[in-house]
Amino acid sequence: MTKRQNRMVLVALLLAGAVLAITLLLQALGSNTNYFYSPTEVAEGKAPIGKTFRLGGLVAKGSVIRKDMMVSFDVTDNKNKFTIEYTGILPDLFREGQGIITTGSLVGEIFIATEVLAKHDENYMPPEVADALEKSKK
Repeated sequence: MTKRQNRMVLVALLLAGAVLAITLLLQALGSNTNYFYSPTEVAEGKAPIGKTFRLGGLVAKGSVIRKDMMVSFDVTDNKNKFTIEYTGILPDLFREGQGIITTGSLVGEIFIATEVLAKHDENYMPPEVADALEKSKK
């Protein structure tokens, strides 16, 4: 092979390696993303079934039921409600009327949460929850 052919093979291999690396990176990032859905979007069937995603809104008044370490409560965006079950210790700021975001998956009509996050202070609301509440008003 000539010098020119060697360079062409090297360039082709480098391009193939770069394409492979980018493809693997995009697949890894795509499988680790958690998308946010409001209760209305979940009710409309937009949320993935059997995959992890985030569900957020306001904890509905009078919906919190505690049994040992298992807690069941409803989350609403003032348009639809969705029942969430969580086993574990809830954040200190968790209460009825509170803006929260949960991470978990949908099992039938119940959202099984693996993580519950509550807002930081009286003035803060997660942007996803604020957007979902704004959309539900329209």
